Amino acid sequence: MIVLETDWSLMTPEISLAALALLVFTIDFMTGIHGKKPFIGRLAVLSLLVTAVLVILLNPGGGSIGDLFLVDPFARLFKLIILIGVAMVIMISMYYLDRNPEVYQGEYYSIMMFAALGAMLMVSSADLITLFIGLEILSISSYVLAGFKKHHRHSTEAALKYVILGGTASAFILYGMSFLYGLTGSTSLVEIGQAMPVLFQQYPALVGMSFLFMLVGFGFKISIVPFHMWAPDVYQGSPTPVTAFLTVVSKLAGFAIVIRIFTLAFGFEGIHGEWSFILAVMAAITMITGNFIALTQNNVKRLMAYSGIAQAGYLLVPFAVVLGDFSSTVIVFYSVAYLMMTLGAFAVITLVTEDSGMTDISSFAGLYYRSPYMAIAMTVFLVSLGGLPLTAGFIGKVNIFILAAAGDMLWLAIIMILTSVVSFYYYFGFIKQMFMTEPRPNDKELFVPGGLLTVVTVSLAVVLLLGIAPNLLLDIFNQYNWMPSFN
Repeated sequence: MIVLETDWSLMTPEISLAALALLVFTIDFMTGIHGKKPFIGRLAVLSLLVTAVLVILLNPGGGSIGDLFLVDPFARLFKLIILIGVAMVIMISMYYLDRNPEVYQGEYYSIMMFAALGAMLMVSSADLITLFIGLEILSISSYVLAGFKKHHRHSTEAALKYVILGGTASAFILYGMSFLYGLTGSTSLVEIGQAMPVLFQQYPALVGMSFLFMLVGFGFKISIVPFHMWAPDVYQGSPTPVTAFLTVVSKLAGFAIVIRIFTLAFGFEGIHGEWSFILAVMAAITMITGNFIALTQNNVKRLMAYSGIAQAGYLLVPFAVVLGDFSSTVIVFYSVAYLMMTLGAFAVITLVTEDSGMTDISSFAGLYYRSPYMAIAMTVFLVSLGGLPLTAGFIGKVNIFILAAAGDMLWLAIIMILTSVVSFYYYFGFIKQMFMTEPRPNDKELFVPGGLLTVVTVSLAVVLLLGIAPNLLLDIFNQYNWMPSFN
């Protein structure tokens, strides 16, 4: 009998987060499931930050558990992005749940933490089985969160649509995985990647079908066109903080695992050469569709859903170019920028929509006169999403533009610029409401709770700092090879 030595300390952050999520649930159960419990939210945020510290401090040299679980710079970075993102979502949620006492707070926070756990398992997976387990933990948690306001028709409808379409997407992913397993007899991404050059020469149709089915499944998870149909309805019906989670954290986790699986399993020039143009076309259509349909939206959450679809198109551009050191740095930088500018915007959206009781864009009328700081911060987040100078979004889009142009896809770079110009129109719709429209007669000065203020302030500082001095982050990224690898 052969006994393999396994360093389980590599999974210490995941094990700790699972234990802390169960602790949050247990404390909530012991203190009664009803009522306002701000301490539970604070405990959840603290738990996520403690897990982030463990990710930073433990196993700085990385390592692996067989071919199943991999800790490398790529995984560590995206785990930090996920943990910080979920912590910020929970801070937004504390205000939301305080105004919606029918939602069970302890259950909500613990499920949000389990969603983070699933995302962390995904980005460290080096095996199809562990990858799918992490994906389903994240997906099932997201389904529950989308329908958390179970007595509201729109929330229940959102959850039902999400479950049906999400299950279909998972089936596509599993079917694509089955081709890889059938061809190689292994679920290890490393072994699949080693065998892929020969397999592609011998069975190009089967390898192509595997790639296609997995692309369709993951395309749903990251809401790229034409697999985006679920996003507007689900985002509109879900609780606003859950919409923020799906727009940012879930999407970035999906992109991380797409990078992981397509780099380790399909990472050679043969597959990329076959599919690069198709990926580029999908990126272009996603940018065009998301931005142009957003022009017609008056509901804030549906508008942000289409904005998120367009942003997915921008993030998809580096996939159409050869994935290397520079493209990986571009993806990581834009991921950080997207996290901060979008969650900052959703913090303001949650404050305004909950105060007004409406999700229409007119709810932002006269925000500058009611809360100047929130209006100015929201303006910065919007112009950053649009890609104007002196913001993190501008630097991120410039880097993607340079990458596309250098990869002989100037046409794709031009589409990026044109669609970004289109996005200014609907982003400036918010600004017009905030600065050029008088507040309604019954509107009073807005009180901003500490959690929302913290999220907005931190996001604003990062967006401006990365816009003015991007090398503070780029120099750190350039010290590492952020592409997934197995050493």
